[in-house]
Amino acid sequence: MQFRLGRMFWRIFFMGWLAMVAAFLCAGFYMHVSGVQPPDTPRWIFLIPLLAGATVSVPIAFGIAWHISKPVRHLSQALRDAALARFDVRVLPALGSRRDEFAYLAQEFDEMAARLQQAAMQQRQLFHDVSHELRSPLARIQAAIGLMQQDPQSAAAMAERISRETERLDQFIEELLTLHKLEAGAMNPARERVDVVELLADIVQDAAFEAQARGCVVTLDALDSFVAEVAGEPLYRAFENVVRNAVKYTAPDTTVEVRARTLPTPDDGAGWLEVSVSDRGPGVPAESCEEIFEPFRRFESHERDGVMRAVPGTGLGLAIARRALELHGGDIRAVPREGGGLVVIARLPGSAATARPASR
Repeated sequence: MQFRLGRMFWRIFFMGWLAMVAAFLCAGFYMHVSGVQPPDTPRWIFLIPLLAGATVSVPIAFGIAWHISKPVRHLSQALRDAALARFDVRVLPALGSRRDEFAYLAQEFDEMAARLQQAAMQQRQLFHDVSHELRSPLARIQAAIGLMQQDPQSAAAMAERISRETERLDQFIEELLTLHKLEAGAMNPARERVDVVELLADIVQDAAFEAQARGCVVTLDALDSFVAEVAGEPLYRAFENVVRNAVKYTAPDTTVEVRARTLPTPDDGAGWLEVSVSDRGPGVPAESCEEIFEPFRRFESHERDGVMRAVPGTGLGLAIARRALELHGGDIRAVPREGGGLVVIARLPGSAATARPASR
């Protein structure tokens, strides 16, 4: 690469120098053929400005070649660093106050390097989180096997414990694979016409049954129907994760409210379906609401006596929900709920969708 840069520099230099020499040569030739010359002067006198022009043009051509090849050298070195996974390299500061096309190219390279650096950091964090999540149930399984070997009478209880931990591992691996497929774009099932409100009603019914054990209630306030061309399984997983997450974090003897309404848009008549899920849990600080949609981000929940307890789960549910909604061109966000709790708002584009208002 250094050899190629050297050739480019010298080509620019010689081309610039020859261009300026040719300009002086043409001027001298014009004066010669036109007869424009002082009296009693030899013809070779025109060689003097030609030689002077050739000499003066050397530093000028050198400066032009250096000005053009310098950012190329910086970009070349930065590309070599990026190839070695050194993504903290930046080119724009080395170019100083340049505001030409090379500066724009350097800015685009720096933005690409920053994204690669962030992706590499997320990958390292992902490996750390996955190893941590796998280590905990495996340690409990090993402990249960050890206790079973020491006390054969506890075999039944330990076998049940091992079964629960195995189910958790299976669920974790399934969610991890689902998240990977969504992020890699590998999950693109066929679209089908689905009544999203009916899908929500099934999810709420199952969640309400599970919430009874903690004295909680799950309600649904929605329009009669919202039919759209969607990928049923990923969308079901998205809404199910959001509702189950609210049931998991809400305080005992409280209500989880699920609302669905359409948002008309002036661009097209289809509108958007907005689904909000509100709980009465410990909530999340406003500055951390975006973090809960990242993998393995979990917040602790308060018991009634003020003691903090970890809520079971893998921390992948909301991350899967975001990727699944993005697969449909939608989005999801969270905001603190007034009076305590959290509101998760998911929006689904209504392209090719038909909606009917709720009957009164």
